[in-house]
Amino acid sequence: MWESTSQKNINSHSMREIKMKVIVLGAGVIGITSAWFLTQAGHEVTVIERAPEAARETSYANGGQISVCHAEPWANPKAPWKALQWLGEEDAPLLFRFKLDWHQWRWGLRFLQQCTKERARYNLQNLVRLGLYSRDTLQTLRAATGIEYHQRTEGILHYYTELSEFEAAIPAAKLMGELGLDRQVKSAAECLLIEPALRDSMRPIIGGTYTASDESGDARVFTNELALRCELAGVKFRYDCEIAGFECAAGDVQAVRVLGDRGLESLAADAFVVSLGSYSPLHLRPLGIHLDIYPAKGYSATIPVRAEHCAPTVSLTDDGHKLVFSRLGDYLRVAGTAEFDGYNLDLNAVRCKAIVDRVKDIFPNGADYAAAEFWTGLRPATPGNLPYIGRTQYPSLWLNTGHGTLGWTECCGSALAIAELISGKKPEVDFCFQ
Repeated sequence: MWESTSQKNINSHSMREIKMKVIVLGAGVIGITSAWFLTQAGHEVTVIERAPEAARETSYANGGQISVCHAEPWANPKAPWKALQWLGEEDAPLLFRFKLDWHQWRWGLRFLQQCTKERARYNLQNLVRLGLYSRDTLQTLRAATGIEYHQRTEGILHYYTELSEFEAAIPAAKLMGELGLDRQVKSAAECLLIEPALRDSMRPIIGGTYTASDESGDARVFTNELALRCELAGVKFRYDCEIAGFECAAGDVQAVRVLGDRGLESLAADAFVVSLGSYSPLHLRPLGIHLDIYPAKGYSATIPVRAEHCAPTVSLTDDGHKLVFSRLGDYLRVAGTAEFDGYNLDLNAVRCKAIVDRVKDIFPNGADYAAAEFWTGLRPATPGNLPYIGRTQYPSLWLNTGHGTLGWTECCGSALAIAELISGKKPEVDFCFQ
């Protein structure tokens, strides 16, 4: 189904340096960064989005971390046992709600296949390489455009309140170092120096790991700001526009059908980039393309900071409870957990309460918890956490989707790579392009 990277470079050689008409499907952080780098490469770009503006779905209120240090794939030798332990626990960090859904069961079986030591290491290597490349690309973009999005560059600290979790993090940090990421093991005292607000924690901090080069920021603000810059650069946007299907001829996609304020239209292009998150497989199945993507519902709470010195400024990860913390101006964003419940977007009060209860334990005086605003979004998870980046069996149809919890971390690198592939160039990053 998929071509190798070398085949793609050979087949697309004739397109090199030729301006093409490209339609990007989806205006989340992946779609907007794709549009940006495509227009920077000289292509004529149109973005199609069903919402009234960019970043209204998965990119709206995520955890905020640019977290190469958090690139460990969910699928690892310990994951099946943990998932079994959490079965039936409504507030579990990872919760499967089994359904009579062949796609969920198929995804689960593929997930188990990725849980071997060999596959976990292979996936980790690719995720770290893509993450490092993407973080560097974001920094270059930020310097070139002056874009602001409540970014913080003090690094990310993983803290631990359970000895077993901390002991397990030490070899993981060593492995990250072998792959080129500087993730340092820190004592409890060192953790408190990095983030003094942890001193108030009602759960003693055992230790942590720290990646000084990682960052955080508001993905929604970034996406909206970059969308404005895209528009100034000539990108056309069609909001409130539903995708109604594709038109194919001669073994290729020729146009996408859309339904918007102009009625049903057929929009032709030289290339189409699918960046529709969890909805990507639904739109592609009629074409005979079956992606191993299943929605993993994540939750977040955005909480006003109450006392400045009692709230964190360094971005944090609570590995034991699968939560991340990011300071976004005068607010604290806390996000995490994964609930496999199909395309259900209902807020679960138990899971919302579990997030707030944990934050209260760690920062009892840090925020106005009664004023917390909750949100949930569907993250496009693949069994091994590797996204789909590359060309499909249809020469004009490309994928940049399936980034799971790492869309904000990997967006700029993925977008630059897809723009280079479409332009007939070889991306700089060493990644297993699909």
